[in-house]
Amino acid sequence: MRVAVVGGTGPFGKAIAGRLHQSGLEVILGSRDAERAAATALEIDCVGETNGEASQDADFIVLAVNAEAALQTARGLRGQIAQTPVLSVASELRFSKAGVFPATDALSLAERIQAELDAPVVAGLHSLAAAGLAADEPPDEDAFVCGNDPDAKALGLDVAGRLTTGRALDAGPLASARALEGFTAVLVNMNRRYKGHAGIRVTGLP
Repeated sequence: MRVAVVGGTGPFGKAIAGRLHQSGLEVILGSRDAERAAATALEIDCVGETNGEASQDADFIVLAVNAEAALQTARGLRGQIAQTPVLSVASELRFSKAGVFPATDALSLAERIQAELDAPVVAGLHSLAAAGLAADEPPDEDAFVCGNDPDAKALGLDVAGRLTTGRALDAGPLASARALEGFTAVLVNMNRRYKGHAGIRVTGLP
């Protein structure tokens, strides 16, 4: 499987690209800037292209840009993405002195991205952190993927399973992204409060 990481020069995208490359997948690291993509790709020994080129060349796309740019990026790449499945990983958060809050929109960011694309969108990896993925050893955490298209979800679970030593778990339909994205705020608040790097392991499953 050839995986494009759109926004692969950011901390989270680069960490995902590096971990997927180590797992044996063919990775294309995408960026708005071709030179920056090529330079960053050299660091993890993969291919660097513009986001559009990477999307056209891939079997699966990880949309790893930050939440503020996610909708605009998806809209701009609609033609290049075509029918290639997309994994949305961003969480839209509100920061204040009182803490970090989920977005107020009734729909998740992933659902809004789905409305911009012809391709199936799945959502996941919201409980993983860039620092954990970029460490020498993969994080000992579970990862969650949700979506409506079974084939796209299977690809997303495959990708998620390569990033941690925990399990890749099916979290249900794409509407579950509302909870997964919101839980990022919970983890950020706990990390700030306890000065840690919180992750999730689910108990009670076979």
